[in-house]
Amino acid sequence: MIEVGTVLPEQVFYINRAMLKSYADASGDQNPIHQNEEFAVSVGLPNVIAHGMLTMALVGKYISDFAGGAANVLEFGARFTKPVIIPASENVDLTVSATVSEIVDGKISLTVSATSAGVKVLGMAKAVVRK
Repeated sequence: MIEVGTVLPEQVFYINRAMLKSYADASGDQNPIHQNEEFAVSVGLPNVIAHGMLTMALVGKYISDFAGGAANVLEFGARFTKPVIIPASENVDLTVSATVSEIVDGKISLTVSATSAGVKVLGMAKAVVRK
């Protein structure tokens, strides 16, 4: 039963350099900070980072799966707080969970958590779905 305070099951997505390449090709976002380690480091990043919108898409999948489909997601928003760092030849976790914060008029509000390597990567992450 879903009620205020219910913690939804955690889901872990794994991101690697091959996924970044596929996402870059599909989205048209070929920014070298997402694929070229030397360039990423030269602009002050610790390594290649995942596309912010890829991170949001994976968190959005978590929310839409819970909601029973994207048509039941009424609102979803967050702020990027830290990048998801993707070293070469590694699968890096994006760990997502959520807590029910409110249920009103057939709508469930969620407070969402997204971390990578134990670091919070999204802030103020919230969603509203149809009950």
